[in-house]
Amino acid sequence: MKHKACIILAAWLIAAFAGVLVPGVQAGDVPRITKEELKQKLCSPDVTILDVRVAGSWDKSNQTIKCSKRVDPDNVAAWAGTLPKNREIVLYCS
Repeated sequence: MKHKACIILAAWLIAAFAGVLVPGVQAGDVPRITKEELKQKLCSPDVTILDVRVAGSWDKSNQTIKCSKRVDPDNVAAWAGTLPKNREIVLYCS
């Protein structure tokens, strides 16, 4: 269930980042990458990696992805508009 919630959040964030909420966006519509693909993108100036884990999960973990930025998934409106429009945005939540 937590995985499904992360996928839904990612879909919403992508739609919000684009400036519109797209009705009918399905979890399968959200592009995914493998951990190997992500490793190749780490710290690239063309990629922004966002840690959108809920506070409880983030607080309990001592693991992060190199060069990622933690953002509050409960306050998307505060940071969604600040994302660079010329970069690939990668969200992760688990």
